[in-house]
Amino acid sequence: MTTVPQPTADTRWRCTLCGNLTRFDVTRSSKVVEYVHLDLAGEPTVEEREVVSETIESVRCRWCNAVDQIELVDRPGAGS
Repeated sequence: MTTVPQPTADTRWRCTLCGNLTRFDVTRSSKVVEYVHLDLAGEPTVEEREVVSETIESVRCRWCNAVDQIELVDRPGAGS
């Protein structure tokens, strides 16, 4: 499994095949701790959520369907 780069405040994803910058299907695994409040009827509501760890497993481009063909490019205006 390849590591998919995470976008930062100065970078964003771009599909290397078609140039898409805006639409991706992201598959990720997360380990979370949640504070769940049950009302008197037993309906759960998550009131707090802490992400302990998160791994992006794959990113698929919505435009051309390419899997894991993602690169990081600078965001417009980044670093100014």
